[in-house]
Amino acid sequence: MTTSVERVPAGLARRIALAAQGFADPRPAGDVGTRQLRRTVERLGVVQIDSVNVLSRSHYLPFFSRLGPYPRSALDALSNERHDLFEYWAHEASLLPVRLHPHLRWRMGAAEDHAWGTMVRLQRERPGYVIEVLDRVREGGPLKASQLLEPRPDRPGSMWNWHAGKVALEWLFFTGALTARARTAGFERVYDLTERVLPPAVVQAPTPDRADAVRELVRTAARALGVATETDLRDYFRLPPADARTAIAELVEGGELRPVQVDGWERPAWLDPQARRPRWIRARALLTPFDSLVWERPRVERIFDFRYRIEIYTPAAKRVHGYYVLPFLLGDRLVGRVDLKADRQAGVLRVQAAYAEPGVDAGAVAAALATELRTMADWMELEHVAVTGAGDLAPQLALAVGCDRPVDG
Repeated sequence: MTTSVERVPAGLARRIALAAQGFADPRPAGDVGTRQLRRTVERLGVVQIDSVNVLSRSHYLPFFSRLGPYPRSALDALSNERHDLFEYWAHEASLLPVRLHPHLRWRMGAAEDHAWGTMVRLQRERPGYVIEVLDRVREGGPLKASQLLEPRPDRPGSMWNWHAGKVALEWLFFTGALTARARTAGFERVYDLTERVLPPAVVQAPTPDRADAVRELVRTAARALGVATETDLRDYFRLPPADARTAIAELVEGGELRPVQVDGWERPAWLDPQARRPRWIRARALLTPFDSLVWERPRVERIFDFRYRIEIYTPAAKRVHGYYVLPFLLGDRLVGRVDLKADRQAGVLRVQAAYAEPGVDAGAVAAALATELRTMADWMELEHVAVTGAGDLAPQLALAVGCDRPVDG
């Protein structure tokens, strides 16, 4: 079967990608509730979770970026009470709509091929202990890793410094035997048997074979991306290359993907035939570093000509833009970036650095960014926005938010 290859202008590809991610729609005029949150999750397919809380837990921010202010308790209810969402290792640690649970069981069943070495090693060396932990959950109910009185390894740091009980729980989580019932206020995962957490219809749904499951994941990624290279499609759910290529070929054969050549892109791309092709985008949004619009950095550079790196793990003296830097989307362009911190004790949203992209109207960017920062501060129940002196956009942004000069600290 011969399929013609459409040429897509770079600007149109950018607008298609933004529309697929939900940025072509105006923010709701009224209160945002469960319906809009659920629709956003379905559109994105996966929302990455991250524990850094210098501004906000990351999974709350993509909804704010697209919908504006909303009650975070409503999102918590979708995952912790209604269980319309579930946690799993999809892109990274992620929230997903429960309809995708059957389509990730192949990964759960092949945990030894996909899980971290520490998990695999514990399962191989101490299988009896893993069963013991599972039995404790089965008989005693929901369990946090902190309730298992195990010594921590003698290693610096704490992020991955897991004791054996945590490793066992994570192995059981990876295999699908356990899932997250909730998260504590301190963001600790509460584990429980999957069949006690997810809706019965999901638990009892048949498990598709691996090829069908991967095809659905690629289909979901294609809808969420609009137009994408093979790497883009594969990265969305971190799929094995051979599986993803087979799924793409099958979706092309079935008319669910179209091959296209995007001007300026060096690699072939595929278009969702149902993707919107807006003539313009009038978005205004701050994006978490883990937003699905920007999490694949080569795609960001290809689509927006915006070089973006997360610098959380970079020593402070070597950081270029700051610790927790959010790109700023205005219209259909990424026009700047800001290093933000929520000083909850002082009630201040601190802009620790602000930079404009080359060639933009810095005054217009500062005015729009100030409005978005004020909206974010109100949503986060912070009284003030304060701008420091770092970055070429800081002086104009300070004026725009109501300061007569950048403030220190």
